[in-house]
This record gives sequence, structure tokens and C-alpha cells, in this order.
Amino acid sequence: MENKKERAVLAGLAAASMDEHERSSDVSMEELAALVETAGGEAVAMLIQNRPTPEPRSFLGDGKVQEMKELIEANECDLAVFDNELSPSQMRVLSEELGVKVLDRSGLILDIFAQRARTREGQLQVELAQYKYLLPRLTGMWTHLVRQTASGGSSPIGTRGPGETQLETDRRHIRRKIQKLEEELAAVRKVRGTQRRRREKNAMPVVALVGYTNAGKSTLLNCLTGSDIPANDRLFDTLDTTTRRLRIDESTEVLLSDTVGFIRKLPTHLIEAFKATLEELSYADVLLHVIDLSNPEWEEQARVVDELIRQLGAESTPQLRVYNKCDQYFGILPHGEDVVCISARSGEGADALVRKLSQMLDRGKRHVHLLLPYSAGGLLDTLNREAAVQYTEYTDQGIEVDAVVQPELFGRVRQYIPGYTEPKEDWED
Repeated sequence: MENKKERAVLAGLAAASMDEHERSSDVSMEELAALVETAGGEAVAMLIQNRPTPEPRSFLGDGKVQEMKELIEANECDLAVFDNELSPSQMRVLSEELGVKVLDRSGLILDIFAQRARTREGQLQVELAQYKYLLPRLTGMWTHLVRQTASGGSSPIGTRGPGETQLETDRRHIRRKIQKLEEELAAVRKVRGTQRRRREKNAMPVVALVGYTNAGKSTLLNCLTGSDIPANDRLFDTLDTTTRRLRIDESTEVLLSDTVGFIRKLPTHLIEAFKATLEELSYADVLLHVIDLSNPEWEEQARVVDELIRQLGAESTPQLRVYNKCDQYFGILPHGEDVVCISARSGEGADALVRKLSQMLDRGKRHVHLLLPYSAGGLLDTLNREAAVQYTEYTDQGIEVDAVVQPELFGRVRQYIPGYTEPKEDWED
């Protein structure tokens, strides 16, 4: 039997006192409806309230809450989802007045993340973020203890203790859980650090795909590497970092990492919890910022991603802006030095992207053919450690080596390039 989809009424507030990016708009409400769908629900009605400031008690104000209640009853909804962050007390009041489960945007995103995380690390991060979200909201979850009391509402003398005691016990339990999860995550990061150092030792550049959720990062990864990672038209389809190898020219292979999609109004504790997944960004050699050009809001989405990259401390990493779905865009295509337009689905523009990537990663590397005397055999170890050695052969004359070397290593091996002469400076005759 098919599971019945939960029906939801959506609500948002555009208050003049809010930061512009926090206000609800038609676009952010459409995104919220897509998030509800991704979580497995169905948005059946939505309303936006305009007022100078949020109402401290019920967030929206009594009139709008009443309107929501009528919508919920008329549409037989079992869920009310708010586009803005609600305080624990507002959530409690709304839940009581509307008579259904109340979620805010953060809670909804966490729910999707919990469904999507596959690896141990992803699951740890989601669990940690959920507990941090839950801790200040615990009080509202203990109202059932009050309802069980004899007077049917207010607690008679003598029955208040157990609820509070239980609440404190739960708080302690959750704090312990948070501490344990943070320790486990630190251990996971340590392992990742070891793997990263090994990758750095192998001198394999790391290229991280970043972008707004649903911009087409997984499709691009598949297009470039010939993988078959599921790429669906859903928000947050990729949660766990996927890494694939990509050969970009005869001498260079890179590791291409797909990361979780960004979204506006991403909860702060989620950014914190997901730093381990997104730490690919801080040591990537190049960021490929994938932008969905077919989305009318692409400029705002690109701004959100740039801001999150800054928060994650990766703004100084070289960045290539990849405008995807250019075949669906009518107008002058973006252009510039670190810009490339592609269609990840059809493969159009993929070759130009790989060439541009190769140029960005080149950084003065040299392809050399060396003849090392056996007395300089120690250099071979250095080359194996610090360069991309493609070919080695032991001959009567010495050790023949084909390698791609960085500029600093080139200075040490150039004397072994047969027939090499120093290029003259401009001032020399």
C-alpha cells in the first residue's frame, strides 16, 4: 500500500524589520513548496503575511493564524510549514492553536537531510544538527505531561516536579549525545585528513563542484567522468560528497568532488554541522561554481553560494564559474576569463571546461624527459614523491624518466634534461 502524502499549508512572513534575505517572497515560498515535496509531502495552500515586525507570540498575528487554521481544516492538512525560523515558544503556540504539527524551514531541511544521508559521516552530521536544533525546543515537547494532570490543563500542586525533572534529564542526555557526536565527527575528520595528506602527497589536484541546490552539479560530474551518480530534479539530491577521477590532459589527473547543494536561509547550525562535508572546499585547488542559467533567480542563487563560500573560508580559492543549462537561456551568455557556458545534460561546452580547468591548474608545471645517472638515483625517489612520473626505464646510460614537475622541482632536475640550455635573459646578448 502506498504511503499517504502529508498535506501541508505553507506560511511566510515579510516583515520590514527583518533582514532583506530573511523575508519571505514568492520565490522563497516556491522553494519551500519544493522542499516539502522533496521531503515526501504535498503543499496544498500557501500564504504570505506583510507586517512591520513579527508578532512575538504567534509570529504571524492572530488574524493570519486563524486564516491558516481554516485552510488546514478545509484542505485536511496534517502539517504547517513556515518559511522563516520560529522560536521554540512560537512553535509551541502555533502547534496548539493550529492543532497540527508545525515545522519551520530549518526543521524541514533537517528532515530531508536525515532521509538523504548515506555515509556514516553524513549521518553523524545530520544527527548532530538535529540535536542542536532540538535542545532549545524541548520545553514545548513536554506539554503532554501537563495535559495528563487531573485538572485537564493547569498543573495542580505536587505534579509539576516530574515534568521538569524529566526535561532536565533529557537536556543532559542530549548535551551528552552532542558531545559524543562531536567527538565521533572529529575522529572521522582525522581519517579524512590522513586521506587528504595521502592525496596531496600523490600531487593529485582536487576540484570541488559547488552551487545552489539543483543547479546540475551531479549531472556535470557524470558528464565529465562518465559516472552514473543519480542526478534527479530534486532539492538536496546529493548529500554525501562523491569523488571521481578525471583526466584533464595527458599529464594531469584530478579528483572531482561533488558537494551538497547550498540554499538560501540555510540554518546556521547546519552550516556548522556540514563543515566536514564542505571542508573539501577549503583545500580544493579550484572551485567549479555551477550556476543554473535557466533559473530566473540565478543571480541571487549565485550570491547565496558566494556568501556561503566566504563563511566557509574558501573565498581565496581560484574559482571557475560554470553556467549550466545554457541551451535553455535566451539572451547574451555570460563571458569572461574565468567563465564557461555548458549544457551538462547534452555535453555541450564540456571540452572547453576541461581546457579551462587545465589552464588554471597548470601553474607553470613542466613536462620533462630526464636521463639520471645512477649516482643521482636518490632524485628518482624525490620525483616519485613530488612529481607525476609517467614512465621510468633503466638503461646502460642511466635512468630514463618522463615526468610532470612543479617549477621548484624543475630547478633541481633541469641539468639532467639531455641537451638542455638555460634560456637567456632579455638583457643578455
